[in-house]
Parts: sequence; structure tokens; C-alpha cells
Amino acid sequence: MPRRTMIEAVRDAMAVMMEADDNVVVFGEDVGYFGGVFRCTQGLQQRFGTQRCFDAPISELGIVGAAIGMAAYGLRPCIEIQFADYVYPAYDQIVSEAARLRYRSGGQFTAPIVIRMPTGGGIFGGQTHSQSPEALFTHVSGLKTVVPSNPYDAKGLLIAAIEDDDPVIFLEPKRIYNGPFDGHHDRPVTPWSRHELGEVPDGHYRVPLGRAAIRREGRDVTVLAYGTIVHVALAAAEESGVDAEVIDLRTLLPLDTATIEASVRKTGRCVIAHEATLTSGFGAELAAVVQESCFYHLEAPIMRVTGWDTPYPHAQEWDYFPGPDRIGRALRAVMEG
Repeated sequence: MPRRTMIEAVRDAMAVMMEADDNVVVFGEDVGYFGGVFRCTQGLQQRFGTQRCFDAPISELGIVGAAIGMAAYGLRPCIEIQFADYVYPAYDQIVSEAARLRYRSGGQFTAPIVIRMPTGGGIFGGQTHSQSPEALFTHVSGLKTVVPSNPYDAKGLLIAAIEDDDPVIFLEPKRIYNGPFDGHHDRPVTPWSRHELGEVPDGHYRVPLGRAAIRREGRDVTVLAYGTIVHVALAAAEESGVDAEVIDLRTLLPLDTATIEASVRKTGRCVIAHEATLTSGFGAELAAVVQESCFYHLEAPIMRVTGWDTPYPHAQEWDYFPGPDRIGRALRAVMEG
């Protein structure tokens, strides 16, 4: 089976869908001739032509607005916002138009749009190239939000997202585009070619939206994570000596509450980890879900390990990033609680 980076897996998903359906179009800033800032769309314009994969002006509002109009007329746009940090000018179009179109039209129109965005830090991108805005989208009814943690899931989830008839926010953690990252920035990077989840089948396959994956089984504590932090949580579990069960959420909306509840009821403890800021982060919603459904099974308070409530710093990146040491301390703390 071929092994691919997450970049190659994302590109392959778009190519598979463009080959299967002439209504699938790809566009955004520099995605055509240049192939995208991270090369996720490299070669698509040469293969499918300038009407199927093309460059857009530097206007996120315009990119999303055009995609909504295309979708209403039957196309299936898969658009790229160059960095998740740049999505804010388009936020009104996403929230007020794309997310509401099915509801406001009584089902006469849908918005089958995928909005791809590189997200998160760990690459010294500073305050304007490192943000994790997923909670802004999970709050909006009508949107689905996806965050893959590996190439296999990235391809299958993106295919499922493109096939979905409602708008999907597809956040790609750029720190793991080329290999898994366990949070130890001073160690050599392991490429996806040496990881089992770097095996990505050719052709069409789907990873269903709304279904989490248990990446590590354990008895002592449940760790809820997504994206890059899944790999950090796995490292923390091994290094701390705590028998943690690590759940990769994969999609934040729809959320696989059944897998979460079954795990927490088994372990009796829960640590939630994400890279975004603490206050009003998606971890707060996860904590509420666990408290409401598993309260009588909890042996200790739920703990959150997240980024700090500051802009993402450049010089102190690794003090901000929730690494394995911080997650490991949380694991030990809930075991003592």
C-alpha cells in the first residue's frame, strides 16, 4: 500500500473526487498554478484544467461568497483559506450564509462546500499563522467541523466532507503535514513513511464524519484530543507511566459522544487537551459533555491542558504549546485526585 504525507493524502482526496464528479471545483489563493503555499493542490490545475482548479483574488470573503453561489447552483466547491488565521474576513459569509442556506430556504438549496484551512502552531508562525479557531465554528449551527490527525484519516474524511451536502470546515494541522509530532521539538521528525497511518490506499474510501477513533486503549484515564495533540497525548501516556486511553475525536461536529461516554465510564477520569486557548475553547464543551453524561462515574475532576489565553507567541512557542510534560502532569494529577 502506498505511503503518503498528509499533504499528499489531502491532494489525493481532491483528485479522486474531481475525477469522479465534474461538479467538484478547487480554488483559493495561489492554489492553481503555484499549487498552494503547502503544495496541497500541486498538479491539480495541470490535470483538471483552469476551470476546475484556479486562483482567486486575495479576498477570503470573496472566495467563500463565490463558493456559496456555486454551491447553490449545484457545484461542490472545495476551497482553501491559506491559513486558518485568515478566515475572519469570511466569517460572516460562513455563518450568515453557508451555515443557514438549507434552513432559510426550507431545504430548497444546500451549501455543499468544504473550506480547507491549515491550522495550529509548532512551526514558529507567530501570532498570525498559528491560531486554532475551531471553537468559532463548532458554535455555529449548520456547520460541520473536522480535524484529522494523520494521512489515512485526512483523505477519508476529506472525501466524506466533499460528498456531504452541508458546509464542512476542514482544519488541517500543519505541524503534522509531513510527519507525526509528539511535542518534543528538540528531537528529529519522524516521517509519515515510517508510521502505520501513513499508509493511504489509492482510490475512493470514506472515513465517516462523527466517528472517533481510540488510538490507545487504557484503564486509568481518558484523554480527549484531536489533530496534532493526539500524538502529544500518546507520548505523554507512554512517558508518564499512566495507562491512559487516548481518543482521537477526528470530527468535533458531529461529535461521537457514545465513544467518549463509554471510555470515561470505564476509566472514571478525563483529561482534555487541545492547542487552542483555554477560555471558551472546545475543551469546555467536551468537559460539559463528560460532566453531564458521566458525572457519577468520575473519580476526579476533569482537567484541561490547552494553550494559554494570549496571542500565540513566536519567541516562547514551546512554553505556549501544550506538550507532553504538561499533559503528563495532568495525567498524574487526576490519578491522585
